[in-house]
Amino acid sequence: MAGAGMAIAVLTSGGDAQGMNAAVRAVTRMGIYVGAKVFLIYEGYEGLVEGGDNIKQANWLSVSNIIQLGGTVIGSARCKAFTTRAGRLRAARNLVEHGITNLCVIGGDGSLTGADIFRSEWGGLLEELVRDRQISEEVARENCHLNIVGLVGSIDNDFCGTDMTIGTDSALHRIMEVIDAITTTAQSHQRTFVLEVMGRHCGYLALVSGLASGADWLFIPESPPEDGWEDLMCERLGETRSRGSRLNIIIIAEGAIDRSGKPISSNYVKDLVVKRLGFDTRVTVLGHVQRGGTPSAFDRVLSSKMGMEAVMALLEATPDTPACVVSLSGNQSVRLPLMECVQVTKDVQKAMDEKRFDEAIQLRGRSFENNWNIYKLLAHQKPAQEKSPFSLAILNVGAPAAGMNAAVRSAVRISICQGHTVYVVNDGFEGLAKGQIREVGWHDVAGWLGRGGSMLGTKRTLPKTCMEKIVENVRKFNIQGLLVIGGFEAYEGVLQLVEARGQYEELCIIMCVIPATISNNVPGTDFSLGSDTAVNAAMESCDRIKQSASGTKRRVFIVETMGGYCGYLSTVTGIAVGADAAYVYEDPFTIHDLKANVEHLTDKMKTDIQRGLVLRNEKCHEHYTTEFLYNLYSSEGKGIFDCRINVLGHLQQGGAPTPFDRNYGTKLGVKAVLWMSEKLQEAYRKGRVFANSGDSACVIGLRKKVVAFSPVTELKKVTDFEHRLPQEQWWLNLRLMLKMLANYQISLTEYISGKMEHVTRRTLSIEKGF
Repeated sequence: MAGAGMAIAVLTSGGDAQGMNAAVRAVTRMGIYVGAKVFLIYEGYEGLVEGGDNIKQANWLSVSNIIQLGGTVIGSARCKAFTTRAGRLRAARNLVEHGITNLCVIGGDGSLTGADIFRSEWGGLLEELVRDRQISEEVARENCHLNIVGLVGSIDNDFCGTDMTIGTDSALHRIMEVIDAITTTAQSHQRTFVLEVMGRHCGYLALVSGLASGADWLFIPESPPEDGWEDLMCERLGETRSRGSRLNIIIIAEGAIDRSGKPISSNYVKDLVVKRLGFDTRVTVLGHVQRGGTPSAFDRVLSSKMGMEAVMALLEATPDTPACVVSLSGNQSVRLPLMECVQVTKDVQKAMDEKRFDEAIQLRGRSFENNWNIYKLLAHQKPAQEKSPFSLAILNVGAPAAGMNAAVRSAVRISICQGHTVYVVNDGFEGLAKGQIREVGWHDVAGWLGRGGSMLGTKRTLPKTCMEKIVENVRKFNIQGLLVIGGFEAYEGVLQLVEARGQYEELCIIMCVIPATISNNVPGTDFSLGSDTAVNAAMESCDRIKQSASGTKRRVFIVETMGGYCGYLSTVTGIAVGADAAYVYEDPFTIHDLKANVEHLTDKMKTDIQRGLVLRNEKCHEHYTTEFLYNLYSSEGKGIFDCRINVLGHLQQGGAPTPFDRNYGTKLGVKAVLWMSEKLQEAYRKGRVFANSGDSACVIGLRKKVVAFSPVTELKKVTDFEHRLPQEQWWLNLRLMLKMLANYQISLTEYISGKMEHVTRRTLSIEKGF
């Protein structure tokens, strides 16, 4: 009850963004959980100025069943009145009437700057209200300080200092859905499409969708094309066609400009292509589609984490702490001084206005710069400086995971840029033993980015069953580098190869594992390729299941997810769909816990919310099977609710990869090959490669905020091989949030608050990994 006596108000302002509802829900529930009164302010700042019915106290159920809705249920409006002092005076009076001195604002940089001005004027506004006899001096004393915390909701991802803003990932989902759909029709008719995406001042959406779709040409405001770009672009488009491609995709941000600052419109680009090349060309302007639709899993989890952290920041705020925004850095919550972020965001615009474009890209942050450089590397083949003496082989191992093909594509292309010979292997280690190995070129992997599953084919066979034959083929094809993209078997397989180096000198080569599995159970990384797509697939199914439950009252669904012994998939899906419980192997449970869950649901059925959703990871308990849970819930809930089972099964492995997985796979492919090239150079002596040190065989992964390479021999010490899990998993602390948001009385003593960090040019230059 740390927040007893506090009153918190939450409002959404500026352009809407998917995920705002999840944030409103998390702030409301966390506020109530810590004992504070929570008020919802309808219609943004306009509601704050108007007061009256626009400010309503919320209870736990006020925010039920909104996590899956796009937009904002409490409304948002652009407000002229709040930009004037008179308007802010009325707003202050409305807040004081309800005793509210804590404000959580969800919006873009304009809305957050407005909140900061409001905060700095607060003392003066109250004095004026006392002078006008609108409030008493005592009331003014009680409410003498206003605390502000911001959550950035903007689909453009244009706020400096934050990795991802609320709504960005969902907007990318909308854009990629459209690009995938347009690709099929463009191929049928051999057309060129010019796609205009949102981003008046920020090219993030255009850049990431260009990277994730392998677009032929890209226009972003931060980096205008060189003079004479018209000739170069048409030449490139013609070249792509002559190599057998049936379509061209050009992506343009609405704020695109040329070197002199003159706007470049999508119609200008279209007319240019028609006039010079005679290609059948169409323009598609995506417009407000990008703001619509349901939020992606990433946005729901991001917003929930940020909402919880926002309440913690308000609890810990003092008159001396600066107004902060809550943000995500890697997978850690952080707090950033609001005005520092706003300042850097303004600096970017200033740099662009003054045509200092290289600086603008640097101020956007290191990951923006990386995306741009990788896009330029992979979009068009550049002849290698010289042929290198090295040969690499790429294979997929384990179960299929979305994003594998994106990683293969970027690894093949970057290897060709480096001058290496590249082989791909079909059917994993088994194919390596049987000699299913072929050399590939740049264009053999065109169009692979958006394909789900594994184009190379994948098997679970481990090398120890066919070691002699693998060694024979490594020698025959003179392979000096092995890039293995796959799940736990890929890691285990490379470990077996390393341990066999004593017997076979041929295995003293450079090896790298890119973790790709829906289970997210490979040690050495926080995120595996494919787990984001799987969480979204499971979430979409659960959304539908929940919807069917709201039609038939008093029903509880028990949903079984995949993941082996790893509970990542069911925990994160549980947060994204607002599940009542998620049973996982890592968080042991007994019959007493099951009894408590049943009672919890029985209580819930007495309220207006007459549906329940319980997730169960497939191997969470040997005896408490899905069937057992169904029987237990059915008999205990008899007369109160009925039960149904859903086993999600292989739909979690299928589907087109999400924008995150396309981008992540592309980056991991590039970084893995660059690392391998460096290691090959180090181990190259007298015309051959000999590498037998521990760090010559690594797993590449994202750890907290950085891309790291971990030797497989080191990771062996922290792996539970029986259950195929890392011994320590970062996501277990998300389970606190799952339980709190589902209204369980738990202790938050283990909750780790975000640290206050500063935003400077130096911090922006740090490589984040995303």
